[in-house]
Amino acid sequence: MESYIQTLIAERLGGSKFGKEDKIYKFEKIKRAKRAALAENPGAELIDLGVGEPDEKAFDLVINKLKEEAGKHENRGYSDNGIQEFKDAAARYLLNVYGVSGINPEKEIIHSIGSKPALAMLPSAFINPGDVAIMTAPGYPVLGLHAEWYGGEVYNCPLEKKNAFLPDLSSIPADIKRRAKIMVINYPNNPTGADATPEFYKRMIDFALENKILIVQDSAYSALAYKREKPLCFLSVPGAKETGIEVFSLSKAFNMTGWRMAFLAGNEPAIQAFANVKDNNDSGQFKAIQYAAIEALAHPEITEEIKKKYERRLKALSGMLKKLGFDASMPDGTFYLYTEIPKGMKDGRRFENAEDFSQFLIKEKLISSVPWDDAGHFVRFSATFEAKNTDDETRILKEIESRLSSLSFEF
Repeated sequence: MESYIQTLIAERLGGSKFGKEDKIYKFEKIKRAKRAALAENPGAELIDLGVGEPDEKAFDLVINKLKEEAGKHENRGYSDNGIQEFKDAAARYLLNVYGVSGINPEKEIIHSIGSKPALAMLPSAFINPGDVAIMTAPGYPVLGLHAEWYGGEVYNCPLEKKNAFLPDLSSIPADIKRRAKIMVINYPNNPTGADATPEFYKRMIDFALENKILIVQDSAYSALAYKREKPLCFLSVPGAKETGIEVFSLSKAFNMTGWRMAFLAGNEPAIQAFANVKDNNDSGQFKAIQYAAIEALAHPEITEEIKKKYERRLKALSGMLKKLGFDASMPDGTFYLYTEIPKGMKDGRRFENAEDFSQFLIKEKLISSVPWDDAGHFVRFSATFEAKNTDDETRILKEIESRLSSLSFEF
């Protein structure tokens, strides 16, 4: 007998059909394929190039700061919309790392319990039924999903290789621009690894002013940029604060994924609207974590050390794949390598799409990747595979090359 509770589930989740659909999403397919491959090859090593989080813990100075602050009586309670000391530290970080000046830390910065909740909450501050959120495809879909839950619509702007994986703003229809409230961008970009330029950000600012749109730049990877002397962020470009906000995460740049710490900075009305929504969603991150995050932000050299590891691995991966015939290049940023799939194998096997190729790698060579079929057929390899030390890293890279070299790809 079916529970009546099933009939109460919101339509946005599928209503009475929730949990009964047989559609399997790609990340679940990857998990199932990995389990099956290991079951069929007991004791074998599966090399996971699909994982999207750092493989190492936070640095000791950050961990020790957490230990120190966690024991303080005054840090036990709610922090609501955050301690002012963290906001001040975030403003100093923006100035020291990105050269962003003129940010009021009291009114133009606010913390979030990770960047994912921030992106999920933003639509409730801006999206009414019928409004549009412009997203990029491929991309991180969280803000768009929540926009739809509020009765909004999503317009996906493709990130194509011919456009250096930047959105073609001229391709966006007039009706979409008229109804759009938010446009989300993410540079350096997950999954493509492309980075933005000051000129692109200036085009985004002009586009926002012309169409009265809020720009939301997801800067989860902004400090992990390899082809410029100094990291670039949206707010460092004149006019950005008048048109948008930027979401900075400590997860990737400081090995702090599980700590759930991020901050938003930029346009005051947008920050304050988010603050109102946030105040009705959570009671703030644990103060001890905020103080540990202050310690991290004061040491950007942590990120420089992390970058060196990812850059070393990405250079090795891109060089190896290029040697095997892939059109692989060292990415501009992130810890991802994004490359087009082969057409097939010289033995006649064809790959219909990236998901087909990704499943093949898992099943045949125990190498996990993430497929993207949004704008062309690409797979994403991550440089965050677990290795005990640099010798083990070298061993794993050689093992990847050995497994792939045994295949005869056709491009």
